[in-house]
Amino acid sequence: MGKKSSSSASAAASSSSSRTWRYVQPRYYVKRPKRLAFLILLCVSVTWIFYDRQSLIKDHQEEILRLQEEVANLHSALEAIHGRTKESIPEQEETETSIHTTESTSTDDDSINAQRREKVKDAMLHAWKCYEKYAWGMDELKPFSRIGVDSFGGLGATLVDSLDTLYIMGLHTEFQKATEWIEKSFSLRKNIEVSVFETTIRFCILIHSPLINVLSFVAFRILGGLLSAYDLSGIPYNRINLEYGRPTNPKWTRGSSILADSGSEQLEFIALSQRTNDPKYQETAEKVIERFRTIFPADGLLPIYINPQTGINPTGTVTFGAMGDSFYEYLLKAWIQGNKTEAVKYYREMWETSMQGLQSMIRRSNPSSFAYISEKLGDTVYDKMDELACFVPGMLALGASGYDTEEADKIMTLAEELARTCYNFYQSTETKLAGENYYFREGEDMVVGTSWNIQRPETIESLFYLWRLTGNNTYREWGWDIFEAFESNSRIASGYVGLKDVHTGAQDDMMQSFFLAETLKYLYLLFSPPSVISLDEWVFNTEAHPLRIRTRNDDHDEQLMSLDQDDKFPSHLRGRKEGRLENK
Repeated sequence: MGKKSSSSASAAASSSSSRTWRYVQPRYYVKRPKRLAFLILLCVSVTWIFYDRQSLIKDHQEEILRLQEEVANLHSALEAIHGRTKESIPEQEETETSIHTTESTSTDDDSINAQRREKVKDAMLHAWKCYEKYAWGMDELKPFSRIGVDSFGGLGATLVDSLDTLYIMGLHTEFQKATEWIEKSFSLRKNIEVSVFETTIRFCILIHSPLINVLSFVAFRILGGLLSAYDLSGIPYNRINLEYGRPTNPKWTRGSSILADSGSEQLEFIALSQRTNDPKYQETAEKVIERFRTIFPADGLLPIYINPQTGINPTGTVTFGAMGDSFYEYLLKAWIQGNKTEAVKYYREMWETSMQGLQSMIRRSNPSSFAYISEKLGDTVYDKMDELACFVPGMLALGASGYDTEEADKIMTLAEELARTCYNFYQSTETKLAGENYYFREGEDMVVGTSWNIQRPETIESLFYLWRLTGNNTYREWGWDIFEAFESNSRIASGYVGLKDVHTGAQDDMMQSFFLAETLKYLYLLFSPPSVISLDEWVFNTEAHPLRIRTRNDDHDEQLMSLDQDDKFPSHLRGRKEGRLENK
């Protein structure tokens, strides 16, 4: 009985095992197609769930990395805020009363603009941190390559160019680190050739910056050394060897000096004389303007190439774009810098003559009647306008108040019409970023000529002036549209890049120093109260660096000696923004 029971149990176990193993035998499913289909579906589902989970894990890892980067940025911002409560940045007494940052804003500053201002500040912090990480001490950052390049001879151009932007935005920790680099690492002992104009407009920030004295000393050495480029009997050369002081002009100009480069250094050298109590810098720069006055045409429009020895028979295109632009800008701003006195009246008179010439070059497109500034070569007019010329609306708005009421209204209307055109340079492309220049043809309002965008500030600069001087919030809205386009097309993990093509959005590999110095600064000020860098107290040079307005009289020596002692410096001690393009 016992044996029988054991045998029966063994047979039952064998039968159960056989039933289990039959599920893994292919012939079992051949006779049961429905079960075969179910098995295939089950395998596919399990596989999909496995791979989907792996994909989710990868996505989560990427999200964690992104969040870690944001946390790092927030941590840096918190450190900057914390640093403001602990650190004491040495400041000139005049700066404490005149440079207002946005740490305390006016009561009428609404929350939308405050939020937008913070977004711009975040953009600046992102650009700066990437420069700091990948290109510290070098001139500019190549964001995709994640390396620095010395576009200006290794003078730390982005670092110096960004100083006042950092200060205005209240990024004092970053600001302090930059000043320490200048004090410890900056050197002019370089056997290199640099653009006098491009160097002057950037390094002038060291003259009036709220920094330690060593920075003013650096400015003294830089701008003072550039005087070697000036031939007092003619027009200054545009390039100079820093170590040996040899002035030259670019070969491609065939020996000529460039109008914008030679005629756009008055503000900086006047400020240097005021700072050092030495009139020679101001006198040297203004002798150049005196030379220009002797060849000034009836319409106030000068071609872009000028003989540096004789200053006569200028040749080339007449334009308010590349290589001509800032000459006209500085005629107005030198008048403003001198507080519009009789001593600087001739600057205003020259500027008004040039504005009559400008109005003769205004054309309107068909069918939308966009106002634009044409160019001319000899008697031939070209229906082309550079984005660089989009500084003109702001310049006109800034100068309108010097006219009588009727003419002022006319000038302001033209400023607003040109600003509309420049804004539409951006809106007319797929990326909403402007090309380098535009053509206007019959039946076509505007057509992109050169299709790259290198983060230029001119349109935003004009929107800033127009908002400050009219109070019209339309200009803030236009500025925000442009900022969002930069964020969508130019921001990458390692900085900001330009575009090779504003239609396709193809990106280049360069973060221009003026993107931090000008583009982001003007955007930040556009959303700030008017008391932040008041236009009643400061005038911006062509690189957006604020210089103090000082009343000038006819006696330069007396004027310089009358400066407050605290404002003195101890006695012991180029075309507007060319931009760098990556090699294509």
